[in-house]
Formats: sequence, C-alpha cells, structure tokens
Amino acid sequence: MTTNKPNITFGQQPLTIQDINQLAQRNATASLNCDPQFKARIEQGADFIKTLLREDGVIYGVTTGYGDSVTTQVPLANVPELPLHLTRFHGCGLGNIFNAQQTRAILATRLASLCQGYSGVSWQLLEQLNRLLEHDILPRIPEEGSVGASGDLTPLSYVAAALIGERDVMFDGAIKPAQEVFQDLGIEPIRLQPKEGLAVMNGTAVMTALACLAYSRAEYLIQLCSRITSLCSIALQGNSAHFDDILFSVKPHPGQNQVAAWIRDDLNHHKHPRNSERLQDRYSIRCAPHIIGALNDAMPWFKQVIETELNSANDNPIIDGEGQHVLHGGHFYGGHIAMVMDTMKTGVANLADLMDRQMALLMDNKFNHGLPNNLSAATEDRKPLNHGFKAVQIGISAWTAEALKVTMPASVFSRSTECHNQDKVSMGTIAARDCLRILELTEQVAAASLMAASQAVQLRIRQDQLQESSLSENVLQTLQEVFERFELVSEDRPLENELRQFVALIQDQHWSTY
Repeated sequence: MTTNKPNITFGQQPLTIQDINQLAQRNATASLNCDPQFKARIEQGADFIKTLLREDGVIYGVTTGYGDSVTTQVPLANVPELPLHLTRFHGCGLGNIFNAQQTRAILATRLASLCQGYSGVSWQLLEQLNRLLEHDILPRIPEEGSVGASGDLTPLSYVAAALIGERDVMFDGAIKPAQEVFQDLGIEPIRLQPKEGLAVMNGTAVMTALACLAYSRAEYLIQLCSRITSLCSIALQGNSAHFDDILFSVKPHPGQNQVAAWIRDDLNHHKHPRNSERLQDRYSIRCAPHIIGALNDAMPWFKQVIETELNSANDNPIIDGEGQHVLHGGHFYGGHIAMVMDTMKTGVANLADLMDRQMALLMDNKFNHGLPNNLSAATEDRKPLNHGFKAVQIGISAWTAEALKVTMPASVFSRSTECHNQDKVSMGTIAARDCLRILELTEQVAAASLMAASQAVQLRIRQDQLQESSLSENVLQTLQEVFERFELVSEDRPLENELRQFVALIQDQHWSTY
C-alpha cells in the first residue's frame, strides 16, 4: 500500500517534537534505520550482555532483583524469567486510559530512546516496537501510577507486556487481547532478553511523549490567545498604540515583542490607528503581550529540554557495547521534563486567566464602552428576556479557576518510596498530566472567548461604530471562519455543542493564526 505521508526513520537522525506529533496524529509513518552499521551497533549492546552472563558478571536488573532488591542475586538459570516478572508485577496502573494520540507518542518516544544504542536491547525488540506503530496496535496504558523515577515503570509495563503478547491493546476501534490481535495479523510475540524488560520500562518515555504533545498545543494557544486579544481590543475600542513597535523596542524580550507585533498588525496600527476614550486601556488588553510573551519567551527552552530528553538514552544501567562498560546511574530521572511541565502549565494557565479578564470586560456594560450587556444581540424589544453570554462567562471563570488550581508544581511533591531506594523522585509524569489538563481547560476558555469576542466585533459593525474596511485581513479571516460555524446569539440557546465543536477545532489547530 502506497502512502503520501512522510516517513520518520528511527536511528538515523535526532527526532523533533514535530516528528512525535506527526506520528501521534498518524500524519507520518515510522521505520527503522536499516543501515548495517546501525543494526550492528544495536546488537553489540545485546551481545555484550550475553557475554557478561556467560562470564557470570553482575548486572543490575539482569542478575539482581529490582530497586531496593538489588542485593538479591538471581540464579543464572532464572535470569530469562526476570524481565517477565518485571512486566507483570508493575501491571497495577489505575485512572483513565491514555488516548490513541498519547499512546502512539509514548511508543515513538520509547523507540527513539532505545535507538540511541545504549540500552542493551536486541534488533528484534526495536522491530516489534516499530511494528506496533506500523499497525496502530496501541497498548491500553492507564495514566496513573508513575512517580517519574525510576522512570515511568508502571505505565511502560503495559508497552512491554504488549510486545510479548500480554494484556489488552486498542486495535481497529476496539479493546482486544494483544495475543488475539497478533494472531490475526500473523505477528509473533517476542521473548524479552535479560535487559529488555528494564530497557523498555525504566525510562522517561511517558512524560516526554506528553511533553511533546503539550508543547504543540501551547505553541498554538499562544497565537490564538494573541488573536483573541486583538478581537477584544477592537471590540472594546482599545488604543492600538499600546502595541507600537517603538514602545516595544525599549523592552526587547523577543517572544513578547513577537506577540506585540502580531496584535499590532491585526489592529492595522500603522494604517488605521485606534484610540481609546481612556488614555490607557486596562491591563488585560494593554499588558497582553507581556503576559502571553512570558510563555512565548520560555518556549525555546522548553523545546531544547524536551528534544534533548527525547533523543537521550534514559534507562539504567547504560550499556556501552562498543567500550564494553555497564554504567549504573540515574538517567531514568525525569527532573528536566518535570521542570518544563510545571513551568509550561503556569504559563498556559496565565493565558486562561488573561482571557477570563478580557471576557469580564466585554460582558459588563460598565466597562465595555457601549456594547450590550452580556453581548446579547437581541433586538430592543427582546432584550429583557435574553442573557447572551452570561452563563458562558460563568463557565469561563470556572474553567480558569480550575486551571489555576492545578498549577501547583508537581515536582516539589517528591515522596520516598520503594523501601527508600527511590527516596527522591521527579513526579514528571504527574506534572505532564497536569499540564495537559490545564491545556484542555484553557482551550475551553479560548473556544468561548473566540465566540464572544467575534460576536462583540460584529455588534460594533452593526452599531456602525466599526468599518469592516478598517480590519486587517487576518482579523477578517478569523471572523469569517467563526461565523461559518456560529450564528450570533440573538435569542438565548444552549451553546454546549458549539463550544465543544470550537474546542475540537482548537485542538486540531484549525483556526488560522499567524
């Protein structure tokens, strides 16, 4: 079967956040680098472990128990069974199940790490992981149960189990036993080699995969929030000089100034400068570049950290097949991803808070410079009955409050566990899950805000207080896109379905931005 989708080759060059997102969305195919030198380097690590076993070497997690049980020696005759026990006793995850996109990202992220060639795995294991991606066989992975060191052990045990044909997978829209799916597709379950259970499970793949997905969503929200700010400034008859390029030249944070430039262009500042009745607009308009820009300026750091983790060997022990070293350390520790996720979620929640304040101005006729109360588009004789966006604004406040509540940094809640062997842990996966929840809540705020701000601009046009000819092409395009799917709220109606549609379109990055 031919496909026009781009192919992403593991083991050929460093992967990017975009690569993981494309694979997660099934917009790209995955393959392994078939160069003989690459394959030989992978097998070199697995062969080295076999040599050590023949020479009766001591290797953590291969000839010893796991974690605090490192002092327990495993007889050589029982070594082949040890990885099977590791996958099984970690099968205790709870909570919701990761969705299809998240699971594909997890598989791709784990494969990226193992392809670094320092995990002592066989070529056969890499092929089996790639096979899951190729056929979209998705292990059913519970979200909860990882403390982010010693890696994402419990959630990744569901990946390891799927490779050997155990537990359930999502395939072709249904939950099925992995063994049944393998039989139907003619796939042979693999037998995990001595280090392979640990190699699959003892790493940061879950938190890093979620971080890749979070990054893309945050990047888009930065742009969408900037566009919503432009709509709000227009609707509130704001002062476009607040975004002037000379003004921003004296405080040269590049991310902040990019946001100011986007809004300035949206407002046609140099062609149609707008003035406000107030010399200075309220902070939620005037300071929007500083608020959105703080997150925008952090994005390059987020990207660098996430992609470094993505392209790292992050299990334990590290197997240097070429130099013939077994190096025991702590590369499974998710501190970098935890720090990024805790920081990102605070920045994203600030976007929700900003839009919440902007909506409060738009709804209240004490502050919205002559717009109808609650932005109702009802005719004069119907105004006493209609309440416009009143309840939606309450919803915005609720979603924002929840987002702000979840910003408590997960990384500072380390708990000593596993007989005090794992006595300082990262909580990186909890931080990543928190970040995704805040993104979802902020996307809900953005969906409602986009509707309301577009209605507000349209009401100004109806009042003959705004000429369409003064609007920039970008703003006109957004208004056109919105009103293709949304009618002005003239008579009160339930807006849930429209809000859900707008949230889905935001998550698909449908609305045009910059």
